[in-house]
Amino acid sequence: MTRANGFTLLEILVALTVLGFLLVGLAQGVHFGMLAWGTEVRLTSGNDDFNTLDNTVRNLIEGANPGNDVDPAPFVGSGDRLDCITAMPNAHDPITGRSMHVMLLVDGNHRLVLRWRPYLDAVRLTPAAPPTDSELLRGVSRIELSYWRPGAGWIGIWRSSDLPKLVRIRLHFPDGDPRHWPDIVAAPLLDRP
Repeated sequence: MTRANGFTLLEILVALTVLGFLLVGLAQGVHFGMLAWGTEVRLTSGNDDFNTLDNTVRNLIEGANPGNDVDPAPFVGSGDRLDCITAMPNAHDPITGRSMHVMLLVDGNHRLVLRWRPYLDAVRLTPAAPPTDSELLRGVSRIELSYWRPGAGWIGIWRSSDLPKLVRIRLHFPDGDPRHWPDIVAAPLLDRP
């Protein structure tokens, strides 16, 4: 008895069943992968704003002018505003000694704003240029700044001839806003020339 070439009906049914299981598993894997990718995009898209803000604010605070033995540090802070002289951040032109006068605050349009202008360490013969507002973040209801003084802890106002050891920035968002960011804590470079 010779057997005909080909597959039996049972072999074809088993192959189709196995192929069906493979397709179901593949579809479930793709579905899970798409859900994970969507969740990652949703969770990390807001972090880009935070990382940019964190780096900008840290650079400003770390570059704060510590003053010298004759002139105290030009650094004044309150609970909702920071005013200082700091190094100008410019990755393409790292010239030392270039400074800017900056103010960090939340404006009337609920924007976290960096108000700045070039700083001239000399007697001006003409009026200073008007400051430029650079928006750092929208939708901020208020900012809460505090300053670390050894022995006193966190205080809400800084008016001293030296820089604080640490500056803490806490952002408050309107009710219903899903953003909940951690505090930004930065240490000024405290070395005087």
